[in-house]
Amino acid sequence: MPSRRIVIDHMSIGVSDLRASRRFYLAALAPLGFVEQGSWSDDAREVTFGPDDIDDFTISTVYPATAGGHVAFAADSREQVDAFYDAAIAAGGADNGGPGVRPDYSAGYYGAFVLDPDGYNVEAVYHEPQRRT
Repeated sequence: MPSRRIVIDHMSIGVSDLRASRRFYLAALAPLGFVEQGSWSDDAREVTFGPDDIDDFTISTVYPATAGGHVAFAADSREQVDAFYDAAIAAGGADNGGPGVRPDYSAGYYGAFVLDPDGYNVEAVYHEPQRRT
């Protein structure tokens, strides 16, 4: 797996229905190598996800659900972006921009967008290596 520059250590978002959001994110993030890491509290009001025992992303009923947020998950290939989109739609996400090149964002930007059960704009993005001329 390629190395990535880490800019955020972890992120938690509020959800209105932990069970429904857990199902959605478990399916949508699986193509990106994320698995459920469990809960960190005794009352289990959150579920964490990440690759290989890293709990980078959390959904929680501790915080209020606030539609309008955006989170972008890094993908290692176009195929992962496509698989994320397909899995997220199959898990009940709403289309917010299918997989494709988005040169208006940056050169080599390939992403897909879905809305989760609370209306968050969730993205998977692959940054294609640029050739030097």
